[in-house]
Amino acid sequence: MVDRDDVLTAAQRALNADPAASMTAVAEAAGISRATLHRHVDSREALLVELGTRSLDQWEQRLDDVDVEALAASDDADRIRAALEELVLGYVDDSDVFGFALTDQVILANAALEARTQVLADREAVLFAAAQSVGVLRTDLPARWFGHAIYGLLVSGRDAVRLGDVARRDLGRLVLSSLLTGIATP
Repeated sequence: MVDRDDVLTAAQRALNADPAASMTAVAEAAGISRATLHRHVDSREALLVELGTRSLDQWEQRLDDVDVEALAASDDADRIRAALEELVLGYVDDSDVFGFALTDQVILANAALEARTQVLADREAVLFAAAQSVGVLRTDLPARWFGHAIYGLLVSGRDAVRLGDVARRDLGRLVLSSLLTGIATP
């Protein structure tokens, strides 16, 4: 018997490969019938909300792993920079698993997921503000801008890998370099 976690993992893979995948295609990817899939989730929308929740759980875990609030209070520029780099590289890794969730309109339009997204973005902004105060990030930009910039780089990175424009192995370096040093000639 296939458990719920296996079904959701297969659904993530199927939707990353084809964000418009039907429930039939998702069921086939999980190696189950559509009827069995519907025993795990009521609808495509419910599936997407469940996967969006998993995505946010992972984001929250990344923030917890670097202990973002304690780190921000440390005023230690080296630790803050190292944690920021770890966080961004973790997000790049997560974008392999949750890439479709970055742009899926059902997920983005769900009020509960949007509210939780704002809470996590607020936690993240605390780190960005601390990074600004110790000279790791530019102070002439709003702290929340960095979260939007990272998000945009993750979407761009996902698309660039999918289109074959960049190698997956280079993506972390490209995202981190674009974020921290920009794209202009130094």
